[in-house]
Amino acid sequence: MSNVVAIVGRPNVGKSTIFNRLIGERKSIVDNVSGVTRDRIYGFSEWNGKTFTVIDTGGFVHGSDDVFEAAIRSQVRIAIEESRVILFMVDVTTGITDLDDEIADLLRRGDKPVICVVNKVDNPQRDLLANEFWALGFENTIFLSSMTGSGTGELLDMVTELLPENIEENEISDLPRIAIVGQPNVGKSSLTNALIGEDRNIVTDIPGTTRDAIYIKFNKFGHEFYIIDTAGIRKKAKVHEDLEFYSVIRAIKAMDEADVCVLMLDASLGIESQDMTIMSLIIKKKKGLVILVNKWDLVEKETNTARDFEKELKSKIAPFNDVPIIFTSVIEKQRIHKAMEAAMAVYANRSRKIKTSELNEFMQEAMERIPPPAHRGKYIKIKYVTQLPTPFPAFAFFCNHPKHVKESYKNYLENTIRGKWEFSGTPIQIYFRDK
Repeated sequence: MSNVVAIVGRPNVGKSTIFNRLIGERKSIVDNVSGVTRDRIYGFSEWNGKTFTVIDTGGFVHGSDDVFEAAIRSQVRIAIEESRVILFMVDVTTGITDLDDEIADLLRRGDKPVICVVNKVDNPQRDLLANEFWALGFENTIFLSSMTGSGTGELLDMVTELLPENIEENEISDLPRIAIVGQPNVGKSSLTNALIGEDRNIVTDIPGTTRDAIYIKFNKFGHEFYIIDTAGIRKKAKVHEDLEFYSVIRAIKAMDEADVCVLMLDASLGIESQDMTIMSLIIKKKKGLVILVNKWDLVEKETNTARDFEKELKSKIAPFNDVPIIFTSVIEKQRIHKAMEAAMAVYANRSRKIKTSELNEFMQEAMERIPPPAHRGKYIKIKYVTQLPTPFPAFAFFCNHPKHVKESYKNYLENTIRGKWEFSGTPIQIYFRDK
């Protein structure tokens, strides 16, 4: 299930600072200059056994004050549609402004739970002034200081209480789920339409799934799976004001639902920073990955154009470059079925289970051939390895000094596993545990 918590509010109320607190790392660049948090506005949080994606909407707002206000209104409307919980940030030092009133009015009309977060409450006088914000009419109102961190735990408690319980996999879990993600205008809708053809009546809302994902069943050419369609679900008139924010929040939710993500790129533009951001999210969520380079028919080609493009692409996505890369033209319907075959192969790789005896026999030989480097005179001995029962490939190596195994040796073990077994397109997680 996709749990998205969006932070909304006018500029400079502390959205990025509370975002950093919630995800537990300094990811957003905190500055008074608009636009500095672009491409750094989503992270993951876990609290009280619930996991959720936090989105700092401030990262999408840039330009003049007028543009700020228009963009903020647009984001609040999208947050009402797309989020599970909304954090409405206000600033005790400025009191209730006209823009705060306007945002509060929009949020009250929505049907999503809202927490009014009164920021910069860091002394008794401000604690008294903060009571003014009860006038905005939100039952869930909390006073805190994002700079010092006081009140963050109470806020997380409140957020997790409002999130739904983790629901077991729904009834379509026996079929692969493939999400087509990427920046706007790379051809996601065209790919979906090319795959399913004109017969649109096969589009079905599956009971039990979240309302934000539409599943399209594909059952042709010996393959059966669901395409998670995130393009064209809303009318364009509703999203033209803030297309980037809308596309990212949708992509995040599609990733949560998917087993494999097909990341579409525009061949004429190459791989851009936003593509890298989307790809890093796919890897962090441990989803399978296929890269689809669309509009290949528009690129002027020489003998080694595809090879050179692939080489440059893999250098940018290193170290995880064991990924299928397909060059296609959706309009010409070139290699679109090859892309789906690659996605199904990645799904099989992600589901691959290795016998413990076979795994230990092979890995012990590899570790004897190149043993782990010693740490301050302490020899590290890895006694046993097993694959963990997770939806993605994860391996536990039991050893005497798990904290002292170097990252380079971890990479060696991963590359050894990839060299022996087919795990192309799927991230591998390696854990070291005390024997």
